Amino acid sequence: MNTKPPGKSKVPWGKKGEYLVALQFVLLITFIFLPVYPSSSSVELFKLATYIRFAVLAVCWLIAIMFGTTGLYQIKHSLTPLPYPVERNQLETKGIFSVVRHPLYSSQLFAAFGWTVFQMSVSHFLLTALGFLFFSYKASLEESWLTELHPEYTDYAHRVHKFIPWVY
Repeated sequence: MNTKPPGKSKVPWGKKGEYLVALQFVLLITFIFLPVYPSSSSVELFKLATYIRFAVLAVCWLIAIMFGTTGLYQIKHSLTPLPYPVERNQLETKGIFSVVRHPLYSSQLFAAFGWTVFQMSVSHFLLTALGFLFFSYKASLEESWLTELHPEYTDYAHRVHKFIPWVY
């Protein structure tokens, strides 16, 4: 795998993680259209836990919106769907990036987890777990390039968690 950071030379198509962007799109579409399994709407626990399910959904989606919007705003100058950094990349370590290193990936994971709990869906739980592994891989690849571009990234990565504040 190519871990060379961006520079003056052109990087061939496919070496910047384009396939990961396509796979991310497939995961998102699959999550949206994935049937809820098992269908718990008639189960008594599903009905009893309605307020808890709504609370988890609301908290997760609020975190997702906060992480996503502030992350987008902070890196608008170097935003790319690719894990390969743009040439004008600047290392962001303040604001939401002082809470998590990958707020945009984190926002998608929080949104998916909230929906999974709300629906009590095993199928969505399994896809969310797969999404977590996918984003972990994509973030690690991105971090290898960022470390070569910004040697201080290693210290930053030791101080700030990847996706979940104070946890991971």
